[in-house]
Amino acid sequence: MPIAVAALGGNAIVGRDPGAPVDLRHAPTALARLVALGWDLVITHGNGPQVGQRLNETQGNNAPTLDVLDAETEGTLGYRLQQALGNALREAHLPRSVASVLTQVVVDARDPAFGKPSKPVGPFYSREQAEALARERGFAFVEDSGRGHRRVVASPPPLEIVEVRAIRALLEAGVVVIAAGGGGIPVAREADGRLRGVEAVIDKDRASGLLARLLAADLLIIFTSVPEVLFDFRGPEQRPLRRLSVGEARTLLATGQFAAGSMGPKVEAAAAFSGTTGRPTIITSADRLLDALVGTSGTVIRP
Repeated sequence: MPIAVAALGGNAIVGRDPGAPVDLRHAPTALARLVALGWDLVITHGNGPQVGQRLNETQGNNAPTLDVLDAETEGTLGYRLQQALGNALREAHLPRSVASVLTQVVVDARDPAFGKPSKPVGPFYSREQAEALARERGFAFVEDSGRGHRRVVASPPPLEIVEVRAIRALLEAGVVVIAAGGGGIPVAREADGRLRGVEAVIDKDRASGLLARLLAADLLIIFTSVPEVLFDFRGPEQRPLRRLSVGEARTLLATGQFAAGSMGPKVEAAAAFSGTTGRPTIITSADRLLDALVGTSGTVIRP
């Protein structure tokens, strides 16, 4: 059976209250239909809102490290996704099990990103609060668009998915797998092979693309809030981009066409996957997935 890796954003799996039951909107039905069409399926997801809430709750000296927070949210969201998708599969009379895998993702502890933290996480602070936390905890902060100061952390590229063999075995057993939640739990490999957690976050789209390549997936699906990738987003020349070659996608990335904090990582991950494997990536909203599969919606990126 062909393999699809589908990446859900953190904002797509939570309502107004991050502690409330998971709000997947159209995703469970769309993913169940994908299974009905004969696809083996791995689901990845973001965790930005959830980690931000936990950082807001745990500001003291005993606050968990980022790798532990990633593990916590991966477990919580994995459970909610597992339940929601399991219910959708049962309603569709599809006898498939769903399982979540806590996924460690290896990064290079010597990556320059650790010396230049740039990824904003967690709540906003006043200048005084930020300066105090910088002194007490050694955190780095940036001023964020006049809204206050936010902590910034390293976001190095993912190099290795530790549990990829387990994920592959579950797929071969017919299980729908949820993995690499929040980009995975960031770990570094010591010289003796041991793993240790590191203070970082991993981009979910990059990790999803890496996992899709390692699984030799036939399709990468990246869900977003709009049906297609837009050229000149909110500008006078805004228009949908329905089909892109890998070369065209990379050219648009190089010219700054896509925002670094939103569509940029998605197009980057798509170009990396499709450029390496020769297989397509679809970027679309969950409610338009089936249309995108037949070419009447979505953005398709091919070699």
